[in-house]
Amino acid sequence: MNKLIDDFIAPYCADKIDILYQDDDILLISKPSGLLSLSGKNPLNKDSVHFRMVQKFPSITLAHRLDFGTSGIMLLALNKDANANLTKQFQNRSVKKTYISELLGHITEDSGIIDAAIAKDPENFPVLKLCEKWGKSAQSQFDVISRLTNPKRSRVLFTPLTGRTHQLRIHSLAIGHPILGCDLYHCDNSTKLAPRLLLHAASLEFDHPSTGQRMSVTSPCPF
Repeated sequence: MNKLIDDFIAPYCADKIDILYQDDDILLISKPSGLLSLSGKNPLNKDSVHFRMVQKFPSITLAHRLDFGTSGIMLLALNKDANANLTKQFQNRSVKKTYISELLGHITEDSGIIDAAIAKDPENFPVLKLCEKWGKSAQSQFDVISRLTNPKRSRVLFTPLTGRTHQLRIHSLAIGHPILGCDLYHCDNSTKLAPRLLLHAASLEFDHPSTGQRMSVTSPCPF
């Protein structure tokens, strides 16, 4: 089995976590790229969003996660009732998220939906694969914001309609336009064209777990 995940040691992340909103039930933060959401099994990978935030908020739990290289909005629960409520919202797909990303090359269509099932790939762990037979259904809506040059790339707004692991990265590669800076799903020199994964969780919309009020929060894209 590939040892990618076992041997990976996250470099120190000097960037701070920005708190976007806080009350008695929830915490909304902006995670920097290069920080784990949860501490890894390797003791050298202790630093993470959870590790940092639990120092100040001992009861905190993550309502969802972002990949190591992804920056942007994360929703955290400050008590068990809030966590249970938010977990149901994610399961019911009533939480709406958007991401901003830069992809290699110019996408021909201005918008569309990528529909491709995603499955585990035990021989290449932690890399996942497309598999219509054994995979879980996955859909990602995209809208091209702009087409840039030198090098040719497309700035895209993604709206994931499902929440599979690595979904946007896999779907981007599936249409021949990998996300710049992605180390797992790439082609040509797409990994070297950016100093980080160019994927940012830009907006999040959900119902407040106590009041039921619909909430919407945004985080400016750092690239």
